Amino acid sequence: MPKTIFDLDVLRTFSTGMELGNFAKAADRLGRSTSAVSAQLKKLEEQAGTPIFRKAGRGLALTEAGETMLAYARRLLELNDEAAAAVHGVELEGWVRLGLQEDFGENLLPDVLGRFARAHPKVRIEARVARNTELLERVTSGKLDLALAWSDGTVTAHCERIGDLPLRWIGSASGKLDWHAASEEPLPLAALEAPCLLRTAATNALDKAHIPWRLAFVSPSLGGLWAATAAGLGVTIRTPIGLPSKVRPLMPSMAGLPELPMLGLVLHRAEAEPGPATSRLASIMLQAVREAISDLMPRQIPENA
Repeated sequence: MPKTIFDLDVLRTFSTGMELGNFAKAADRLGRSTSAVSAQLKKLEEQAGTPIFRKAGRGLALTEAGETMLAYARRLLELNDEAAAAVHGVELEGWVRLGLQEDFGENLLPDVLGRFARAHPKVRIEARVARNTELLERVTSGKLDLALAWSDGTVTAHCERIGDLPLRWIGSASGKLDWHAASEEPLPLAALEAPCLLRTAATNALDKAHIPWRLAFVSPSLGGLWAATAAGLGVTIRTPIGLPSKVRPLMPSMAGLPELPMLGLVLHRAEAEPGPATSRLASIMLQAVREAISDLMPRQIPENA
């Protein structure tokens, strides 16, 4: 039996369409017609020898084989891009100062820095994990080249909105929430020290719903917040990115908690045209974050996309 050799061009179209949630947008980004994209997806299913998509309401969703294919497509494309960067950018040198939220420190930072360091060993990176206010101050003052921050509405001179993530009430994974709106008892909150965008979002949502609350635990770090939440001292809010196993998202309807808004994520640059090393790190960062966001969203694509 001849070996199956997947077409990287086809895999890139597939991966981009899943990232954007729409293959029409993928065609736009990749500079192809929608009919060409449809032909590529048909070719992928033929090469795989099994259906990649299934009907889901008015749209399409991935089959189990499709989920597996997406994971491998990302890995193959990552290796391809890493090899290309290593070959063509072997002389890339310099210094890049990167800032990002604690949420991304454990699950995103090691992967991004590892990929970058393998391709560009001569570039030195200074990474700083900090709160939103500090990140924005440092990138606008030129003390950081790049900053990955939650959106508080602040627009810096050179920023790019990456996407929106759902905010979730988070509680201990080991037990149920010992509170209900009907009890009229204040909801115990675990929060980061002020100023904090997510703390404000939580209290605003509770005030709007006329639900009393109290600060049961205040932490200067995300690690402390997770420890308090896991211990059942209070509930907190966060996006689903980077949640440790000792906590879990709560269903608002189960305890009478209010719905929460979406939270924007923005990449800020200190300069309009950063140097090659900064631009390359920004590209790897954007790809990794978009994949992480894509993994949180339902994999359903309109049939006509």
